[in-house]
Amino acid sequence: MFYLTRMLGKPVVDAAGDEIGTISDVAIATREVFPRVTSLAFLGPEKTPFMLSWRKFVAEIDDDRVTLNVTRDALRFSYLQPDEILLARDLLSQQIVDTQGMKVVRVNDLKLSESRNQLRLLGAEVGVRGILRGLSPALERGVQRIVRIFGSELTEDLIAWNYMDLLDRDLSHVQLSVTHKRLHELHPADIADVLEKLTPAQRAKVFEHLDNSQAAETISELEDEFQADVIDDLGSQRASDILEMMDPDDAADVIGDLPYDKAEALLRLMGMKESGAIRGLLGYREKTAGGIMTPEVTTISAEWTVQQVIEHLRGEAAENESIYYIYVTDDDDRLEGVISLRDLVVSEPGTLVADIVTKDVFTADVDDDQEDVAETMSKYDLLAMPVIDETGRLLGIVTVDDALAVLEEESAEDLQIATGQRAREGVSGIWRWVSRRGWLVVWSLLALVAAATIPEALIVLLAGTVVLRIAEDVASHALSRVIESEDEEDKMPLWRRITGDALAGTGLGLVVGLVTGAITWLFIGLTDWLQPGGESETLIRIEVTIVVGLVYALSVLLVSVAGTLVARIAEAAASRGRRVSGTAVTVTLMIVGALSFTGFAYMAFFAIRSITGS
Repeated sequence: MFYLTRMLGKPVVDAAGDEIGTISDVAIATREVFPRVTSLAFLGPEKTPFMLSWRKFVAEIDDDRVTLNVTRDALRFSYLQPDEILLARDLLSQQIVDTQGMKVVRVNDLKLSESRNQLRLLGAEVGVRGILRGLSPALERGVQRIVRIFGSELTEDLIAWNYMDLLDRDLSHVQLSVTHKRLHELHPADIADVLEKLTPAQRAKVFEHLDNSQAAETISELEDEFQADVIDDLGSQRASDILEMMDPDDAADVIGDLPYDKAEALLRLMGMKESGAIRGLLGYREKTAGGIMTPEVTTISAEWTVQQVIEHLRGEAAENESIYYIYVTDDDDRLEGVISLRDLVVSEPGTLVADIVTKDVFTADVDDDQEDVAETMSKYDLLAMPVIDETGRLLGIVTVDDALAVLEEESAEDLQIATGQRAREGVSGIWRWVSRRGWLVVWSLLALVAAATIPEALIVLLAGTVVLRIAEDVASHALSRVIESEDEEDKMPLWRRITGDALAGTGLGLVVGLVTGAITWLFIGLTDWLQPGGESETLIRIEVTIVVGLVYALSVLLVSVAGTLVARIAEAAASRGRRVSGTAVTVTLMIVGALSFTGFAYMAFFAIRSITGS
């Protein structure tokens, strides 16, 4: 097996044994399932670039060099063909879309295999091993040994060529293998999952390769916070065309999140019918039945025959979003009843609608809470629910996909509130975790102020309160993991979970440590200012500041890692059907936090006395 990062920079030797350059890249033929290396690129004397046909000129390749079958004077330069790409230039260190796993990843290395003097691409390495190997093969081996001590394995994470799609390079002109999956060929829901992980510039590139129909379906599948951003980044004409193709309720959601001037400009560019439907929906309050309904509903008269209804469905009603039920209305559009498609199919063509209509219909008022509507639909297994006004006039329907989205949203919010994990908008990742714990800075400030004014016993109690708050929050985080426990095959390895939480704890610890250290620095300076003639040396102030900051930083880090271990133990107990006590988890972490904080504070006390000489 060969890896591109190890090949780059290796010597190229001709048939006479003379070194004529170093490998800079290799090209592959994209039309094959396992692409064959077709060309060798290397830098000759004075960094002169050369490209040779692999099949014609390469005699042998090993871990140390590439050997050619002719001497330097017999070499003939070749050129990159339309169906070829360079691995180092076009793939290595680039972001790609894993079209099988539906995720955006970075190519850290590329794995190749030799067979009968042909080198073929097996896949892109997107895991940690590729990063370590790129830094140093020795580092990769060392980390592998350490991981094995903990009973785990540092496995390769390979993505085959047929499941790669580039983001930062347009391959539309490249002829790919028949089995290759491009991003724009995926289901809109899968495309949406990928787009949510991209930067705005990368999302714009993807939309360049989607037709308006695909773009409309994809935007409908995006999370709310991305929809308006995507539309806002498109040109006005294309944005309006896409919104026209979207279901009115989805388009209204997007328009409602846009700035007023932009929204009005797009509505004016749309057709009268489409813009009118969207404006009508924008008048309803959010999180109500009116706010999530679609006005596209199939209505008929009770005087029609089954045959007339079928012809109507084949004609003007065919464009409606969802035809689960057909609603019967009078001349004033008041709802009289409903018939299902099943009733329609099993009835004779000449049967009157009045003879098969069901008049006992579940309905929602336009101002009903969206969660109540969704729960009613779930309870009675409804695929759609009609929405009426106070006079009984049919305004639209809430479809099952919108009801499921509401239930999912409400369930997520309830879980976040119950576990204390509700995120602040606009902050993500480690810093979102840090921002949710801003109260720690406040507690740190109180502890430092108390250090100057409160007897030692109360200082200990205040420090203990800080520890209890830290432990309580980490315990809540651990319990949320138990509630959201993953399948065994999808569960993240313990070492990776510990690493992630250690990074989060380090980030939080640094923030708290820096703030408390800064306050300590100012506090010492203020004390000196209030005591004439008492001047602390700058070095002493720096040392005391570092000690105080480290106490908080290390305590937070230790409690964070402890929370990971406790969460994994609780998950294992829950998977065996045992009851997990939230109180036990909280108390355990309180004890760990108290011991760690007390231990660090005790050491800090003697360190500060040693520094100040008091």
